[in-house]
Amino acid sequence: MGNRLSKIYTRTGDDGTTGLGDGSRVAKDSPRVTSYGTVDELNSTIGVVLAQDIPAAVRETLMQVQHDLFDLGGELCIPGMAMIHAADIARLETTLDDFNADLPMLKEFILPGGGAAAAHCHVARTVCRRAEREVVALGRIEPVRAEAVGYLNRLSDLLFVLARVLARASNHGEVLWQHERRKK
Repeated sequence: MGNRLSKIYTRTGDDGTTGLGDGSRVAKDSPRVTSYGTVDELNSTIGVVLAQDIPAAVRETLMQVQHDLFDLGGELCIPGMAMIHAADIARLETTLDDFNADLPMLKEFILPGGGAAAAHCHVARTVCRRAEREVVALGRIEPVRAEAVGYLNRLSDLLFVLARVLARASNHGEVLWQHERRKK
């Protein structure tokens, strides 16, 4: 097992810097820290989904995703590290296809909602999209592996499908956008 934190505060960040996993120090608002911080936020929002009453298959999927996101955060925190792989993305695709197979074809846009679990899953989806944008922005100035971006891209798709599954499982149903409700 890796290092255990025996002291939570160190005061080393009081100057506005933080330590990366390789020991180097960067500004707390650097694109790298922003990227892995948003991945951590995403992991927390998925924790909120897991705190809901959800089907076992969705629970198992999201628990695996949480472990993957912890690995992705580590990859982003340690420049040059590779912890997310093509097999992880392929697993997301297979899982997405499996959940989507039982859903009706979309004919309308879906609004966030459909019960607490589905709504929380939609929040996780939007945080995932932001994490993806931040990792892409990081990749413009520092090396970022394509697998990191691909994982987040596929995960946001999976979270959309899981939100649909959760809306249906809760009997709240999906909230469809109604074009005719637009004010003229």
